[in-house]
Amino acid sequence: MQIQENPDTHQVMLLPSGLHFGVQEGETVLLAALRQHITMPSSCRNGTCRACMCRKQAGEVRYLIDWPGLSPDEKAEGWILPCVATPLTALALQVPLAKRKSPA
Repeated sequence: MQIQENPDTHQVMLLPSGLHFGVQEGETVLLAALRQHITMPSSCRNGTCRACMCRKQAGEVRYLIDWPGLSPDEKAEGWILPCVATPLTALALQVPLAKRKSPA
């Protein structure tokens, strides 16, 4: 799978929907999606509730908090928390419930 890069943003592709969007430097994946009218499961937005947990298929992230609510095994299996993750590269994420909503 090839995801196109932009020097100012990292591109995120959501699977299986094929939705995609750019994430600005320092912005979380979840906030970037919401800014671009894409909804993903979420609740606390601080890395503790795990409602946004999804599996990374490609790419790398870093976390804005020291210990996101994932076990070492979950991290090793590719699970991430988009509410506190910012991409270091283009990403492909499994988010079956993601959908585009109409701007208000």
